[in-house]
Amino acid sequence: MVTHVSRDAYLGTYLNDHLAGATGGVDLSRRLAAAERDTDYGPELRWVAAEIAEDRRSLLEIMNGLDVVLARHKAALAWAAEKVGRLKFNGKLFRRSPLSRVVELEAVRLGVEGKAACWRALRHRAVGDSRLDVTALDRLLERAGEQSETVERLRVRATTEAFG
Repeated sequence: MVTHVSRDAYLGTYLNDHLAGATGGVDLSRRLAAAERDTDYGPELRWVAAEIAEDRRSLLEIMNGLDVVLARHKAALAWAAEKVGRLKFNGKLFRRSPLSRVVELEAVRLGVEGKAACWRALRHRAVGDSRLDVTALDRLLERAGEQSETVERLRVRATTEAFG
């Protein structure tokens, strides 16, 4: 039988996992925006990176409101994993290739979709948990949808440029 205490523990683990993903997502989106700053991808990627960072802050606020203890080691591991993820074979030795843009946009899109799933789970719980703000979660879901649409449009364009 799942008790109230174990449900809260599961929720804490779940949110810490999402915080770890958000930490990696912030780093990746900022790095992608910086790498593309001199291209016409730059302005939209800067916007996406800023939104992702703001959403991570929102997650931290939600976790605080739910009295979730931060598992800092998970965020640190996600940060390190993002750094290791930079070491990929992309057909170029010392500079970015068009494949780098495609793969990184896909990773950002996956992160945004994962974040939206978290917001939906919290939105569902909010019905019976007054510590969660339904309106704020609806806004976060809407933002995630806008981010996903933007990143997908950029990803499609990048795949066309990379693969023809």
